[in-house]
Amino acid sequence: MNGRITILCENSVGPLSGTLGEHGFAALIEPSDGKPILFDTGQGLTLLHNARRMNKDLSTVGQVVLSHGHYDHTGGLKSLLEECGPKRVSCHPSLFTPRYRVKDNGEWYPITIPSSCEELEALGAFFEFSTEFRAIAPGIYMTGEVPRVTDFETGDQGLYRDSDGRERDMTPDDQSLLLDTERGVVLILGCCHAGLINTLEHVAVMTGRRDIFAVIGGTHLGFCGLEQMNRTVAALRDWGVKKMAASHCTGFAASLRLAREFPKGFQAAMVGYTLEV
Repeated sequence: MNGRITILCENSVGPLSGTLGEHGFAALIEPSDGKPILFDTGQGLTLLHNARRMNKDLSTVGQVVLSHGHYDHTGGLKSLLEECGPKRVSCHPSLFTPRYRVKDNGEWYPITIPSSCEELEALGAFFEFSTEFRAIAPGIYMTGEVPRVTDFETGDQGLYRDSDGRERDMTPDDQSLLLDTERGVVLILGCCHAGLINTLEHVAVMTGRRDIFAVIGGTHLGFCGLEQMNRTVAALRDWGVKKMAASHCTGFAASLRLAREFPKGFQAAMVGYTLEV
């Protein structure tokens, strides 16, 4: 696959004037052959605005891929359907499962996808649910569920299936997007709740590939401890990842660490960030 990857929604903005940031993530994949694919949709506050500012016609999008069922990755789907018409939506069967963030003091707030399945289907969403690794377009794959095989990627401790904080949510629906390019494998992450190294290992098992050219998107390292950060950096060195374009839930501290550890390969993937492959 050859083409262009552009960040449409992210917490921060780059030098492109008139674009807006939000706590969320969305990336547009434009293959040289075939229709564009939208990976995640942000909260819904900036997707359409930023796309217009960057002259991206989202009505041409052939399908939407949702990494997992949190509001900051799925909230823009409703406005996309309302403005751009019916879309095929590839996602995990647990997309609509209730989710909550529960703080140590007991305070909680919902982080579930803000629209129901029925509401979105009425607007033209054609959901394709799967847990499996699969091709969704020539040279483009969804990872499916990512097995947790490392002993140091423990996941976000504040996520639950209930507001009382009794049933922890391990986010089994976390999926990433894999692009097979001439420069190597490009991995696009939503939040990577499954763990960055778990995801890389899963890609290797499913494809036999370890030639990772670029990793783009949210790594969720902003929610991890020092041990996980140290072991993730060590593993990334072993993998020989050429380019790390981190954003969203990576957080400032983890981004600074990655920039220091990989000075030639690190970039901040803000709104407007583009990678040609």
